[in-house]
Amino acid sequence: MYQKAANYIKKRINSAPRIGIILGTGLGASVDTMKVEAEISYGKIPGFRASTAPGHAGRLLAGKLNGVDVLVMQGRMHYYEGYAMKDIALPVQTMAALGVETLVVTNASGGINESYAPGEIVLISDHIKFDLESPLRGENREELGNRFFDMTKAYSPELLELASDAGERIGISLKQGVYAYMGGPQFETPAEIRMLGILGADMVGMSTVPEVIAAVHCGMRVLGLSCVTNMAAGMENGGLNHAVIDQAEINGKERMRKLLREVVKAL
Repeated sequence: MYQKAANYIKKRINSAPRIGIILGTGLGASVDTMKVEAEISYGKIPGFRASTAPGHAGRLLAGKLNGVDVLVMQGRMHYYEGYAMKDIALPVQTMAALGVETLVVTNASGGINESYAPGEIVLISDHIKFDLESPLRGENREELGNRFFDMTKAYSPELLELASDAGERIGISLKQGVYAYMGGPQFETPAEIRMLGILGADMVGMSTVPEVIAAVHCGMRVLGLSCVTNMAAGMENGGLNHAVIDQAEINGKERMRKLLREVVKAL
């Protein structure tokens, strides 16, 4: 199916992007300066599922960001929407079939690390996955990658350094942290957040990790950027404070927009 999807997209774009970007909740406008050459609704791409989560436009964009050819997913699929893990992996595998070598994944998260503040962008250095199901469960596609593969450096150390340097150039200080993946759609309880903190998680969310696993399987380099929109349940000022979240999203979008442009230029 990923090959069918790739063939469909290939006929509708004029470029051969080597960089893919997945935009998370509320971050769809982060590429508003992109010169779009093609726009395709997910519903038209073979095998792609509709993106039903709020803040996810559900379309694939091809064009130039800061003069560089990119393929951008405005919105993603989530397990909590009722989709299988393989559905979440399909867009990443499709990008690989199209020749994408570097994947930048973004998301919105809840902060667990007490040094974080809403609106801050954090570089994902590693992750913790609580869902036992893998997006690669089932028959392995050898043309994509090996059955068993190393996740030691899932988030490329070289890209972490590149992004940190890019942030410094534009005046954005970037911390690094561990992202915990929880299936949702309910938010975590204070007890769950305490557990995640003990296990070493700095932030928590409901996406990204299945895509990263699929990308590493395909041999892609991965950079993860997380926008902390609120402190998690049980933390000081934690929970669903919509005024805080709204302001954090405004600040985070602007920082993400600037950072993505600088990162893509450096790639």
